[in-house]
Amino acid sequence: MRYRALGRTGLKVSEIGFGGEWMDGTPEATRAVVEAADAAGINVLDCWMPDPTRRSNLGDALRDLGLRGRWVIQGHLGSTWQGEQYVRTRELSAVKPAFEDLLARFHTDYMDLGMIHYVDRVDDFEGVMSGPFIDYVRELRASGTVRHVGLSTHNPEVARLAVLDPEVEMILFSVNPAFDMMPATDDLDAYFDERGESAAVDGMTPERAELYALAEETGTGITVMKGYMGGRLFDAAQSPFGVALTPVQCLHYALTRPAVASVMVGFGEPAHVAEAVSYEGASDAEKDYASVLAGAPRHAYLGSCTYCGHCAPCPRGIDIASVNKFFDLASAYDEVPDSLREHYRALGATAEACVACRACEGRCPFGVRVAERMAAAAELFGC
Repeated sequence: MRYRALGRTGLKVSEIGFGGEWMDGTPEATRAVVEAADAAGINVLDCWMPDPTRRSNLGDALRDLGLRGRWVIQGHLGSTWQGEQYVRTRELSAVKPAFEDLLARFHTDYMDLGMIHYVDRVDDFEGVMSGPFIDYVRELRASGTVRHVGLSTHNPEVARLAVLDPEVEMILFSVNPAFDMMPATDDLDAYFDERGESAAVDGMTPERAELYALAEETGTGITVMKGYMGGRLFDAAQSPFGVALTPVQCLHYALTRPAVASVMVGFGEPAHVAEAVSYEGASDAEKDYASVLAGAPRHAYLGSCTYCGHCAPCPRGIDIASVNKFFDLASAYDEVPDSLREHYRALGATAEACVACRACEGRCPFGVRVAERMAAAAELFGC
């Protein structure tokens, strides 16, 4: 296993990390996965989940295997369990007991990384960083209960604000080719004539390219979520590129972005650990995502949303790209995960606000039937 510096935190983390979301089975099953991860050299875990089962399963496994002192844990502030369901909140009356519960279930008195949980709106970031929430984080930092301050977001605009804030030492950010890339021009033929690494560079949204450069410049480390895009990138029929990528290629894409230290991979069983850590011994040819994307079927994007944002603005205030992103991620599951449902609802204007005016469809370079997708998203999420 290779290890990387996590920005200016001084921490060294394995480039393959452990996203603990699927540890809702038996304690024995969780222990088997944790044991396999540790044997593979993994030493960083993200625990955003507020429910008692996942927290206790993971915390007990780390204690029983004697791993707490060796592992770096991202523990989230603002992820709470209320009425038997996940609720993101900034209300300290709920935030504090939820974080204390996390510490107790992990049998520890500190979190290596105290993550300000899921900040996807600029106004939320501004409120968090200027009010009682950040005061609480500062108290935890001063007491050593939180060793370093991080923030999780899917929004590059919020991520940019975070990397420019000296109090935020690292971010957990969604990184994969589909989230990063857009056509360099409206001429798709010109885009698909590109080859090699230049295709990825030229296709990246300016906002995200700037974010990665700023993170590198400011020493703000990045750990990655959504690296596999919920598995959608593994299936040519579901991928917006029209070709399938392998887990190794997705990992290599994320790990070659500036400032990225580790990719959090969701493991459900020990075999998933082995699949991910095979990256460590992969050849250059096996890692080569760029040639696959550059050789994608011509016009493979047509009809598929790449979340580029050309559809904006929506007269009803819908963030169409984000709705489509959450819809695509949720469609990969038999049941919509609580986290995705909450992220979707937090958008404010959801798909049910769509009046099918189709103004967006005239601006989409890929011919996406946006109104139909909004109707499907409203049905899937219930709003």
